[in-house]
Amino acid sequence: MKTTISYPEKAAMGKTGSWRVFRPLFHEDKCIKCWRCWIFCPEGAISRNELPSINYDFCKGCGVCANECPVNTIEMGREEK
Repeated sequence: MKTTISYPEKAAMGKTGSWRVFRPLFHEDKCIKCWRCWIFCPEGAISRNELPSINYDFCKGCGVCANECPVNTIEMGREEK
């Protein structure tokens, strides 16, 4: 069955999260499990477990998840190298 959901894969230049400037920070205590972050993540870097979990190897730090979250569970912070 074909779906429109993408799944993260290692690209030609390696894992795509290595050049991220902003990093999503997930606050579990605020999550209402609406799964909007999972639905809107353009890279498919968020997986559905008991709570959403972010695969930082593939997250590009675009902030779509943080913008779509209705209760501000996800906060964008500067990536520290």
